[in-house]
Amino acid sequence: MEFDFLAPVGNEILSYVEGLSTQHLGSKIVLHTNEQVPDLNKIDIAIIGVLENRGDINAISDVDLNEVRKELYGMFPGNWNAAIADLGDVLPGNSKDDTYFAVKKIVSGLIKKRVIPLIIGGSQDLTYALYRAYDDLEQMVNLVTIDSKFDFGKENEAITSDSYLTKIIINEPNNLFNYCNIGYQTYYNSQEEIDLIEKLFFDAYRLGEVSNNISISEPVFRDADMVSIDLNSIKSSDSGNFVSFNPNGFNGKEICSLSRYAGISDKVSLLGIFNHNNSKQESVIVAQIFWYFIEGYHYRSNEYPFGSRENYLKYIVPLEEEDLVFYKSNKTERWWIEIPFIASGSNKLKKNTLLPCSYEEYLAACNQEMPERWWKAQRKNIV
Repeated sequence: MEFDFLAPVGNEILSYVEGLSTQHLGSKIVLHTNEQVPDLNKIDIAIIGVLENRGDINAISDVDLNEVRKELYGMFPGNWNAAIADLGDVLPGNSKDDTYFAVKKIVSGLIKKRVIPLIIGGSQDLTYALYRAYDDLEQMVNLVTIDSKFDFGKENEAITSDSYLTKIIINEPNNLFNYCNIGYQTYYNSQEEIDLIEKLFFDAYRLGEVSNNISISEPVFRDADMVSIDLNSIKSSDSGNFVSFNPNGFNGKEICSLSRYAGISDKVSLLGIFNHNNSKQESVIVAQIFWYFIEGYHYRSNEYPFGSRENYLKYIVPLEEEDLVFYKSNKTERWWIEIPFIASGSNKLKKNTLLPCSYEEYLAACNQEMPERWWKAQRKNIV
């Protein structure tokens, strides 16, 4: 079913791979060609291109991913044991909705097979199609975007790369449990949009906040199901994108660190990178983002879902209103805080659950400060 919507890898890439040594990453990736279809039962990670950018009103050319593939395949892998395949490209349909349908079917099928799709595409409105892929999985979804904007739009407008988040929030079925933005820049977002993020109990971290302490984003990725990266969140001096000039944004090291956090998360089942401008310069950072995600995947600790309580230390912090329960992993020394089940309300959480947190949040609780993310998760459960 998945391959019905996919065009095989082109001859230009096949010729490039033939010229690589056996040590290069490109020689270790299983390619979807006219003669060969990868066995998805033997694959852990699948690379997919989506040549759709009609959702970006500023797009100046068709999507071309050959340079991204060359940059990625020309790298050397780490000490990885993950089986990786390149499934080729989703071609633009007669309409954007046709492309969305194809992307949804492909991604849904892969996730069911426990294959992690790595999507490289045109416009970021494809995030909506990726989100809809979870409809068949009957689960709530935590979405994380690395973006300078929240991408809200008017309710009655068509989906674009600048408005897809509104459709995710309002369209049925509504499977979104939490949304978190990492790296927003205040001058690109109206105060009404910032207030709406607070009203919906979503999370958002300013660019400077993350750049000053990038580790604060790790618990966010640990709780994410899907991650969407807007390449415009990277400053142009590091991305090489001088078509849409961005003087401020994440640098190359920071965006790769965020990608590694996403890869190392046991829960993340999908990564998408969008708004690629086809330049050779930007292809370098895209390939490195993918490399670091795969590197992180190799170091997953399999602590999600929560394992035996014998592998964790339990800490109870008494606050004035209630006791907070923390857990610390003996294996990785990472922290979680318990979100209790509430019998009344919408009950989005059907039982006590654990929210990833940081050691700093535990220390704050010890000083009688209620962790903000715990409070928001609690509110989403009862509203």
